[in-house]
Amino acid sequence: MRARHLTAVVAAVALAVGIPASANATTGDFLYKAGPLPGVLTGLADPESGVCIDLPDIGDHPGYAPENLTTSTATVFLDAGCEGDVFRVMNPGKRLGDRLKLRSVVFS
Repeated sequence: MRARHLTAVVAAVALAVGIPASANATTGDFLYKAGPLPGVLTGLADPESGVCIDLPDIGDHPGYAPENLTTSTATVFLDAGCEGDVFRVMNPGKRLGDRLKLRSVVFS
């Protein structure tokens, strides 16, 4: 009985160690516009999951019109650092209009 338990533990550890670092990334693109209307389309490719990402390329103004074309749920925030009371949850495939402003995002 102990041999089975030890084998199961060794197999679980080997599996955990063998998981590549990319397992913490979602697949797909998260797009948004930057700059004054009509804006420049930019985005994140295969963004990391579970960490807050401040949007690059937005300057002093928030990004807008996000499109979550990833395989993960995205939570977008008006404030940098994924902070503040103003946020919106976007399921995979969700697109929001020009009125939604964002400065940071975290993927599940």
